[in-house]
Amino acid sequence: MFSYIARQAILDKNKELYSYELLFRDGENNCFPDIPADEATSKILTDSHLDLGLDDITAGKPAFINFSQDTLLHRFPTSLDPKKVVIEVVETVNPTAKLVIACKNIKESGYSVALDDHDFDPKWDVLLPYIDIIKVDIVECDEQTLIDNIGKYKGTKIKLVAEKIETIEDFEKYRDMGFDYFQGYFFARPQIIKQKRLPTSKLSLIQLIGASSASEFDLEKVSGIIQRDVSLSYKLLRFINNPAINKSCEISDLRHALNYMGQVEVKKFIALLALANLGDNKPVELIHLSLVRAKFCELIGQAKSLENNPPTGFLIGLFSLLDALLDQPMEGIVEKLPIGENIKAALCGDENELKPFLALIRAFEAGYWNGVAKISKQLSLDLKMTQAFYNESLKWGIAMKQSV
Repeated sequence: MFSYIARQAILDKNKELYSYELLFRDGENNCFPDIPADEATSKILTDSHLDLGLDDITAGKPAFINFSQDTLLHRFPTSLDPKKVVIEVVETVNPTAKLVIACKNIKESGYSVALDDHDFDPKWDVLLPYIDIIKVDIVECDEQTLIDNIGKYKGTKIKLVAEKIETIEDFEKYRDMGFDYFQGYFFARPQIIKQKRLPTSKLSLIQLIGASSASEFDLEKVSGIIQRDVSLSYKLLRFINNPAINKSCEISDLRHALNYMGQVEVKKFIALLALANLGDNKPVELIHLSLVRAKFCELIGQAKSLENNPPTGFLIGLFSLLDALLDQPMEGIVEKLPIGENIKAALCGDENELKPFLALIRAFEAGYWNGVAKISKQLSLDLKMTQAFYNESLKWGIAMKQSV
């Protein structure tokens, strides 16, 4: 039996990362895997989800995990660390006396408990004494119901999560309504402002990206640019000495660093650095999502024997959220980008051999498992392979976020 895992960010009112919801699929069922009650966290995730631990997925943030009624009543994995998880009670459970007792015991064991897809039906009131977080699907719950009920939780210990927030306008609306946390890809959507122009500093960064997309580039020129900027030099040395990049020796000289990394890795660094600076006023999670996409698309490209110089797969993933970073239409951005026409086309959604790379990572992000299977087949890639690529990308993204 094969299992998948994906994650979705939950942000706070300041658009800073609060936690991730983990999305599991075990065989034919969209639910938490069938596990013995006292398996340790590491064994749960290692055996069922391809050698990935909680810290690899969430970078130390709390992990929301869905639990069915049967698991809550009979097979709750008590070795899950209460500091690392939020127990999410799904809307399909029946709030019986036994379930109330189970939630009470889980709460008394130190866990935070959340109600998923809450509809404010009074039948759930028996669980509220043991609930820390209520999640509301804003698409399924009508606005009047929200207005009538949100006020009850102001000033209480219960926090509110708005799910399926897909635009900045929705984020602002439900934040003002009284929600505390927000789940959805609103932070990865551009807020298009008519005739907004990029500042000169950002245009310069986009031009610097040109060095990362050419098949050949002048290392002397790149070295000169970096040497003239103390901040760039510092970031390069910090990047090259990251254990995820360099496990052998400490590097303190810029020329040594450039020679050690080689042309392709220098190109990646330039692209990473440029992206991080382009997104200086955006949520950090947006940069993190770009990093995960970059590594994932790079691994897919390697599996498909895609030419690595320039690092096409890496660049298409990395630049896939430029419209959100710059609040500009993607079509306008790629006109300014000195990148290959095939990358430009895929970024704009045109059909070519690179478009499925982005479609596959988006399917993982959404927990759209049928899409994951379909696109993996389209790319002639094994499902276990693509899941392993996603897992590796999550770990790499965490390491790189600390470097750029």
